[in-house]
Amino acid sequence: MLVSVLAVAAAVGVVAAAAFLFRKLDHGTDDVLPNGPAAGHAGSMLSSMFLLVFAIAVVVPWTTADSARQNTYTESRAAVETYWAAAGLPSPVGAQVQQQLRDYVQYVVQKEWPLMADGRLSLEGASRLDALRTQVAGLIVTGDDARAAKSATLDELKEVSAARRQRGADAQARPPAGVLPLTILTGSIVILYPFLAGARPRGKTLVPLFIMAGLLGFGIYLTWQISHVFSSGLSVGPEAFRSALDEFQRIPWSG
Repeated sequence: MLVSVLAVAAAVGVVAAAAFLFRKLDHGTDDVLPNGPAAGHAGSMLSSMFLLVFAIAVVVPWTTADSARQNTYTESRAAVETYWAAAGLPSPVGAQVQQQLRDYVQYVVQKEWPLMADGRLSLEGASRLDALRTQVAGLIVTGDDARAAKSATLDELKEVSAARRQRGADAQARPPAGVLPLTILTGSIVILYPFLAGARPRGKTLVPLFIMAGLLGFGIYLTWQISHVFSSGLSVGPEAFRSALDEFQRIPWSG
């Protein structure tokens, strides 16, 4: 924070020193018009700065949300494959594993998903999955088919666990600190710039300013909406896990 303040102070100081020296040396001409070179240059640079910050504020959260959504489908697909593999385990263990897996997915949808709005996963969800992996790992089986089913079930459970950890990381993801406030600040400056430059828009000239202000306000609202992956109007939902629950219904029951 201190470095940022010093950087801003240094930049402002350079402008003040340049203005003083050029006036002292009587170099150049006075520029007091709202459409003069100084105002035009500052306006174009402010617009570029706003567009840069706005792009970061939109692209980073949008990319994070898209990655998180894809990961939910990765986790749900791994759960479905685990359910298929468990169908090959000997009875009654296979049916028990399938039931516990179904209970785990239902728990994620009903209980755990609201917690992710606060940026965390539940300890109970992790405990359920760990207990399931421990149960399958400790299962003693005979026969090539049963051993293959056990190995496949464990492999898919590892995929579920890995995707779950990534989901936890996605729930904690945030845009770079200060991007949203800086977007609001630069957007406000861009809106007010004509007045700050000394112009007094009237009549029809205010119409494009009103339109620009409305669009900028809506754009900033959208950046706020997508700033958290699991708690906004554009958040990632548990649709992938609901699809997995539907898929379980058509998979053969073990035993």
